[in-house]
Amino acid sequence: MSRVRRALLVVGDVVTDVVARHRTPLAPATDTAAEIRTLPGGAGANAACWAVRYGGGEVRLLGRVGTDAADWHERALRAAGVRPLLVRDAGAATATVIALVDASAERTFLTDGGAALRLSLADWSPGLLDGVARLHLSGYLFFAGPSREAARRALRDAGRTGVPVSVDPASAGFLRALGTDRFLTAVAGAEVLLPNADEARTLTGHAEPDRAAAELSRRFPLVVVTLGAAGALVAEDGAVIARVAAPPVRPVDSTGAGDAFTGAFLAARLAGADPVKAAETGCRAGAEAVTVVGGRPPVPPADGS
Repeated sequence: MSRVRRALLVVGDVVTDVVARHRTPLAPATDTAAEIRTLPGGAGANAACWAVRYGGGEVRLLGRVGTDAADWHERALRAAGVRPLLVRDAGAATATVIALVDASAERTFLTDGGAALRLSLADWSPGLLDGVARLHLSGYLFFAGPSREAARRALRDAGRTGVPVSVDPASAGFLRALGTDRFLTAVAGAEVLLPNADEARTLTGHAEPDRAAAELSRRFPLVVVTLGAAGALVAEDGAVIARVAAPPVRPVDSTGAGDAFTGAFLAARLAGADPVKAAETGCRAGAEAVTVVGGRPPVPPADGS
């Protein structure tokens, strides 16, 4: 008898985030006062943590980390309820992102992919799909050769076993550097594409998110384009079928808001929600995410205090 499929498997990046919140514009060639924190992050890891927070059940995360911070990241993931499947890399440091967050809560990233982009075919096994109901691939994997091959193999194996796959394109800048045609070819076969508005524009050339979402939904069965504070668009079969509003909040840091949407959306889909209801859940999580510093949901102290 086959095992009941119930878990979410995320394959993606685990990152050490250095979040610098500066209330005044950056002053070139001198000092700018900032509040700086070092936090666990990464689009894939963040999405996994938010999936747990929004009822995703068993959530597993496959990623590659340097030995420098592997123990810290594993503890953080376990504390968030995620089952870490971390490959330790003695030859590269853990991926690091410096997030510069301005007074409007908008963030700019400086990214060192480090060990995250060294995920390879040797790190993947079809057995990782045992008991998995959904597979999510972080788009960052597609921006380097070794991790792109691993992600492509995971996508193909999932297709062979009937496991639906979602992809978050991750970065408009990296999409442009890789080339949109190469990216779209690499992710062919995914069931769900979850771009933000900038990524959707980059992938299609359409300035209007509605047109971009509609076009992308001719390639993928389901496309959900996140619009930040404006909510999200849901598109199927070449047309936008719903526009979902986001709850109004006072933003503190937009780092990880899209990851929160992704994790909560996937948790809702696993629970049986239709795409529109799942997008509503994603918008709630995204709104919650911008009210905290960093890309993860808050985790209670181990002593419960």
